Amino acid sequence: MVATKTPASAYRREGGYNLIEIRLREVRQLFQTLDPAPFREKDLDEAAERYLIEACREAGTRRPSRLIVHLPAAEAASDAAHTLQEAVHNYFEYRQHRARTEILQLLRYGAVSLVIGTVFLMACLTLRRVLVAHGPLMEGAPVGDALIILGWVAIWRPAEMLLYDWLPLARHRSLLRRLAAIPIEVRSHGEKV
Repeated sequence: MVATKTPASAYRREGGYNLIEIRLREVRQLFQTLDPAPFREKDLDEAAERYLIEACREAGTRRPSRLIVHLPAAEAASDAAHTLQEAVHNYFEYRQHRARTEILQLLRYGAVSLVIGTVFLMACLTLRRVLVAHGPLMEGAPVGDALIILGWVAIWRPAEMLLYDWLPLARHRSLLRRLAAIPIEVRSHGEKV
C-alpha cells in the first residue's frame, strides 16, 4: 500500500493510520541510558517522550496513529526491537496512571480549598453584617466592601481549579492513553519508507 500525505496533516497516512515516524541507529536511543530497570520497564528519554506526545497531539484524533520506528536491518532484528512495543506501551501506561493520580489530587485539593474558602466567605459576610448592625455608619464603608471582596477572592482559586485546571491534565492523560495503545511497527532501513 502506498503512503499518502494530505495538506491538512503533516503526517503521512497509510492504511487508515497517521504515521508517526522515527529513524534511529539503535533502539536504546529511545530510552534513558542511566535507568537500571530491565528493558521492558525502562523510562523513555525525555526528548523522545516530548516528541511522541507532541506528534500524537499534532496527528490528531480523527484517524488512529501508528508509530513507525526505522532501524538498520541488524538492529531491527534484535531482541530489543521485538520488545519495543511492550516497552513503550508499559511506559505510557505508567505515565497515564500518574496523570490520573495528579488529576485526582488536584480535584481533592480544589474541593478542600473550596470548603475552606466558602467557610471564610461566610465568616467575612457574617462579620460585615455584624459591623453594619452595630454601626449604621459602616453600611457603605470600604471595610464592609473589602470583607466581601476578600471572601470572594478566597474561593476564586479553588473554583478555578475545579472548573478549569483539570482540563489540560485530562487532555494530556488522553494523549498518554493513546500512546499506551499505539500500534508500533519496526522497519529496517532497507524497506520502502
